[in-house]
Amino acid sequence: MSDLKKVYNEQIVAKLKEELGYDNVMEVPKITKITLNMGVGEAAAERKALEGALSDLPALAGQKPLATKSPKTEAG
Repeated sequence: MSDLKKVYNEQIVAKLKEELGYDNVMEVPKITKITLNMGVGEAAAERKALEGALSDLPALAGQKPLATKSPKTEAG
């Protein structure tokens, strides 16, 4: 079990149950998905900005990020 999930199950669920007045553990809301999003607007002009962001995100998430570029706008 990951550290975040362990902390949630052992500490946060107990606090939420106490604060919200729930009688049963199954009434406490569950975390189903965590999504990290990083907008790097200056990457269009400077390639190093994207590389720097891609090297910072694994330290936060513990996973390799998937770099996707926005599609070209046709509004103009």
